[in-house]
Amino acid sequence: MKYGFWLPIFGGWLRNVEDENMLPTFDYAKTVTQSAEKWGYDTTLIAELYLNDIKGPESDSLEAWSTAAALAAVTEKIEIMAAVRPGFHNPAVTAKMAANIDRISNGRFTLNVVSAWWEGEAKQYGGIFTAHDERYDMTEEFVDVLKGMWTEETFSYDGRFYKIENAHLAPKPVQKPYPRLYAGGESERGKQAIVNGCDAYVMHGGTVEELRAKIADMKKRREAAGKKPFESFGMAAYVICRDTEEEAQAELARITDVKETSGYAGYKDFVSKSQLEQQVKLYDYSVSNRGLRPNLIGTPEQIASRIKEFEDAGVDLLLLQFSPQLEEMERFSKQVMPLLE
Repeated sequence: MKYGFWLPIFGGWLRNVEDENMLPTFDYAKTVTQSAEKWGYDTTLIAELYLNDIKGPESDSLEAWSTAAALAAVTEKIEIMAAVRPGFHNPAVTAKMAANIDRISNGRFTLNVVSAWWEGEAKQYGGIFTAHDERYDMTEEFVDVLKGMWTEETFSYDGRFYKIENAHLAPKPVQKPYPRLYAGGESERGKQAIVNGCDAYVMHGGTVEELRAKIADMKKRREAAGKKPFESFGMAAYVICRDTEEEAQAELARITDVKETSGYAGYKDFVSKSQLEQQVKLYDYSVSNRGLRPNLIGTPEQIASRIKEFEDAGVDLLLLQFSPQLEEMERFSKQVMPLLE
C-alpha cells in the first residue's frame, strides 16, 4: 500500500467546521509536504479548483499548478500529482508546463485528469463547460495531445476540439514515455475515457465491497479494450484516528453536524452534473470526496484492519484527508502505518 494525501489548499476538508487550524497558504502546504516525506508518505494530490469548494467561494484557496511547481523545488522524494481540467487549459501549453515541472522534480510529477463538474465556477473563470459526455470527448482529445507532445519530436493534431500544427516540445519530461495520468469517473462515458487514455484509476471513498466491484469492472474494461493493465487503483478517504472508538465516534458526530454553510455552494452542481454511481447525501458531502464511506474511523488497530481489507480488494494507493492535517498525518504515520508494515 502507498500512502498519499490531499494537499490542504482550501483550509480544510470539513464543510461544517469553520476553522480547522490549517491555513490555505503555501507556507503551510510546504510544511505539510516536507513533513510527509519524513513520515513515509508517497504522494500528494493537489486539487484544481479556482473557487473554494470546502469553505465557500469567497474563501481563500491555492492554485494547483503554481503550487505544484513550487513544491517540486523544495521536496526530494514525494510524488506530486496535480489535477488538470481540460476545460480550463490549452493542452499543448499544459504539456510544456508538465514537462518543466517533471524536470524540476526530477521525475516526480504526475497528473490527475478531471473533466469538471462545477458549472458555476466555470462561468466565473471562463472555463468550457458543456454537456456531460461532451466534456469527456474533450478530455480524450486533451490526453491525446498531451501524449503526442511528450513523445513525438514534431506533433500535429486535427481534432474536434484541438488543432496543433507541427509543434515541438523540448525538453521532454524526465519520465518515459510520459508522466503517469491518473483519472476518476463513474459514468459510462467517463470510464470509457479513462480506459482509453489513462494509466491509473482513482475513486471516491466507498465500502470495501463497492471498491472491489469497481476495480474488477475497470480491469475487465481495460482488458476488453486491449490495453495493458492499470498501473494503480487509488481511493480517497478521511481518517479519524483516536485512542478509543468512543473518542473517534464523538469526533465523527462533531464534523457531520450538517449546517449547510457556504461550503455547500457547489453541492447541487456536484450531484447533478457528475452522473455519480452512489447517491450523495448532505452527510456524505459534509466531508470532501465521500471520505467517510471507507470508515477509516476508530483506533489505530481498527483503521489498520480496514486498510488491509481495501488492499486485499485491490486498492494500492490511499489518498487521505485529515483535520487538522499536520497533526493527524503525524499520528497516522506513527500509530497506523507501522501496523501495516
